[in-house]
Amino acid sequence: MEKYIYIVFLCLLLHSCSDEPLNLSPQIVVLAEDFYITEQDFQQANIGLYVPLRSLYGSGMADNGAWIMGEMRSDNTTFSYNASNRGYIDKEYYELLVDDSNGTAIANKYNNDYIIIERANQILSRIDHAEIDQTLKDWYKGQALFLRAFAYFDLVQYFGDVPLVTASTINYEDAYLSRTPKSDVYDQITIDAQNAASLLSPPSVNTRGYVAKGAAYTLLGNVYIVLKQWEKAEEALLNVKGYNLLFNYAAIFDPDNKNNAESIFEVQYNDDPSAEVASSFAYNFLPILYNLGVISGFPLGASNNYGGWNTPTPDLIQSYENGDKRLQASIGFYTGGGYVNRPYIKKYCHGSYVAPNTNDDFPVYRYAEVLLFLAEAINEQGGRSTESLYYLNQVHAHDRTGLEALHITDQDQLRDAIFKERQIELAFENKRWLDLVRSDKAIEVLNAQGAKIKANPEEYYYPSGVEPVSAAYQLTENRLIFPIPQREIRLNPNMIQNPGY
Repeated sequence: MEKYIYIVFLCLLLHSCSDEPLNLSPQIVVLAEDFYITEQDFQQANIGLYVPLRSLYGSGMADNGAWIMGEMRSDNTTFSYNASNRGYIDKEYYELLVDDSNGTAIANKYNNDYIIIERANQILSRIDHAEIDQTLKDWYKGQALFLRAFAYFDLVQYFGDVPLVTASTINYEDAYLSRTPKSDVYDQITIDAQNAASLLSPPSVNTRGYVAKGAAYTLLGNVYIVLKQWEKAEEALLNVKGYNLLFNYAAIFDPDNKNNAESIFEVQYNDDPSAEVASSFAYNFLPILYNLGVISGFPLGASNNYGGWNTPTPDLIQSYENGDKRLQASIGFYTGGGYVNRPYIKKYCHGSYVAPNTNDDFPVYRYAEVLLFLAEAINEQGGRSTESLYYLNQVHAHDRTGLEALHITDQDQLRDAIFKERQIELAFENKRWLDLVRSDKAIEVLNAQGAKIKANPEEYYYPSGVEPVSAAYQLTENRLIFPIPQREIRLNPNMIQNPGY
């Protein structure tokens, strides 16, 4: 839509300078009908399809990445109260459960998901008519279908009913849509994911950095898990082939080991300063420091007044079993400059040559999650605890964890063990909030944790004498989904806000 607004603006501007009829397109604009023709055109369009993912997951200092809504709004992480800089206070609101429709994180998610959808629709509306090799055509089509399904799945989980658009937007009327029931959105997601799976390449021959067939089946399995369609989930997930667990948990996230054998889908970043596609998660997640050089690998003298976000909670740290090697790989502790054993996310902490550029990718789907999804889908069908344990123990008792195999036969206990394993294995990968919601545990868990924070704020990184606002940490049914950004409500007369906002 932004392309057409820009074109209209330029046309009006040019026409105002002359009485002659305006019948030429601005030379700086490439019209869609002149672009989606050659294989190179679709190659560029496909790259453009992936670009919004970097903003969606976070890029730049003090970003508004998916970690705010997916991880910090959970019992896994919180924030370090920054008494000297309250400029990013709206990030706190998501964790405090007092966020509103003007928040930057919801706008970031909503906007970038719909940018992905529109770009996918542009490709899909023209790819069938392109005169390019059929194998390439199928691959580009599969990429677009996957990312459209992925973006809608993100939207529907966080916002509920959302406008469903499956054709390219060419005028204002196309954009002013009512919200579509989420059941219909889920139907489209499953269709897109199934079609993507039939078109994409297996990982063995796929171009690294782009999604392969296994990613589509993983997404499809995830959708069926959320919908509690357990048999369909199992069937889809058994089709995820060509991946393996790594023996070294820390190596999964090492920038020198990107797109490794366990990685199914990760958002690609690069720390080359000239490329402007670097990540900066570590700068957001490290403690607030005046000299980041005290943390190994970071530039001396670089300050970090943006940090202190997504700080691991005492509750999460205590959830790790004794001897679990994943703790050391996931969480670091810093003492100095007024901090005593202050935890921070180490999983994405691999240094930086030029502040604030880091080279870490963001994991979206890993094979470990596929195994845990299989364990869950099988357990929920009942009577198959041995099979469920087989998949669970591949993750839990793997050499990289240092833990002994579990021996559980009770369905309820096994369910709890699977969810605990997800919390530990997938910590800081934006899974926890959605897991709490779909398991109907969010209200109980977060309100209980909120009571603990209010009773002892200093244990949760508040300065002495500072307490959370009285309205904080009161999760209700309405807040299990987020508000539609207020800008969308103002612009679209057919858009209705979620209850309670």
